[in-house]
Amino acid sequence: MIVVATGDFELYHDLVAELRERDVEFTTVEPGDPLPERARVLITGDTDDVDAALETIVASTDDVRGAVDEALAVLRGGDGRTIVGIDPGPNPGIAVLSGDLVVAAFRVPVEDVTAVVMDEIEGALDPLVRVGDGARLHGKRIVESLATEGVRVELVDETGTTPYLGAGVRGLDDVLAAVNIARLEGEHVESRQFEPTEGELQVIKTRSRERSTENRTITEALARRVASGQLTLDEAIEEHESE
Repeated sequence: MIVVATGDFELYHDLVAELRERDVEFTTVEPGDPLPERARVLITGDTDDVDAALETIVASTDDVRGAVDEALAVLRGGDGRTIVGIDPGPNPGIAVLSGDLVVAAFRVPVEDVTAVVMDEIEGALDPLVRVGDGARLHGKRIVESLATEGVRVELVDETGTTPYLGAGVRGLDDVLAAVNIARLEGEHVESRQFEPTEGELQVIKTRSRERSTENRTITEALARRVASGQLTLDEAIEEHESE
């Protein structure tokens, strides 16, 4: 059981709301009061005078969710390491694990992935990001953007990570694949080198026409520079329209 013991009303309110949202069994006591026999994890504030002979997590109002994630990882006996799995694509699925527990999931445009991941691993000890090896153009962008931020990235063979989806759960395949990717060991990488196929270059050129204000398609040479990470698509479009 999780026990909340803090005299900080704002922190107390936020912790209780988060625990109720997660449907977690917990109780509250005043700082210094005896703890229930079933108590396994104590969450308290940095100004509270609490001395307990069990796992204690010091929470702040800035990261209530992180404190609850850590408490849940302790309850489930995991090592608590933050691992992020990413199923790459134009709108990648992202799963955040604390130990073996999935604590958050997202599906965002590829250009937002790095910002989301950096927010999720902020303050984590030795975080790890695992990226599936499919969707090579998007995967390359994700790997190299995260590596630039100093994040440890592993490239994972994503074969078989997308589960069968029954009725009523359509649209979750990339998020569930991201969970499976997070649980697989991969190869440490800081970049991805590959020769784009004609099909991949055509995708870039088609997207450039769709996004161009003048409905113009960038050249194959520019598309190759986008594929290699030398230019963003918007930069390539701007360069093409200025010619």
